[in-house]
Amino acid sequence: MDQVALRLGTGLRHMRRLVAERRIPIVKVGHLVRFDGHDIEHWVDDHRVDVVVPAAVAIRAARMQRRLEREHRRAG
Repeated sequence: MDQVALRLGTGLRHMRRLVAERRIPIVKVGHLVRFDGHDIEHWVDDHRVDVVVPAAVAIRAARMQRRLEREHRRAG
């Protein structure tokens, strides 16, 4: 559990919650909980969320890029 928590960048308390709520793939060996590395990697890939840039941020970035390009042309 320590290794999976480290891989996910989370604490043991959160890991225990994920296991208790059956939100992460586990392998039960008697009363022991184990993790399969391949299952965890697939789970991470399946739960990946793309970053969405708000339109206002994208517009400001484009304006800044154009401004820098103009300044570069003037200086060059």
